[in-house]
Amino acid sequence: MFSDNEIAYLASQRLARIATVSSAMQPDVSPVGFQFEGGRFIVSGLKLKPTLKYKNVSSGNTKVALVIDDLASVSPWKPRGIKIHGTAEIDEVDGREIIVIRVNTHWSWGVESDALEGGNRSIRKVEHDHN
Repeated sequence: MFSDNEIAYLASQRLARIATVSSAMQPDVSPVGFQFEGGRFIVSGLKLKPTLKYKNVSSGNTKVALVIDDLASVSPWKPRGIKIHGTAEIDEVDGREIIVIRVNTHWSWGVESDALEGGNRSIRKVEHDHN
């Protein structure tokens, strides 16, 4: 579901922002390191369990958003990025807990073509099929 250019872009990036929501419906956004493996995103950390993102997902609020973006250039202005809406779950790998994000929809800009092509926004949207 991700294009070759999108996969290459994700491999070139190290930092993302994850948005989760608490049981009191309070949104929280945090910068995170991530890995992209087999169409899913892995978020981990040295002390993941006490974080709000971990607590929000483990309490059953599994809807998340993830944004990976940067500026390819500031002159001319060339933003690029990928935004994900998906569901998260807590998993364990090698005795460490991680957050695994399964993608439902993703948007990208500036990865396949200039995000501001001809003065208009150019955004690619892809719905993911989990059948």
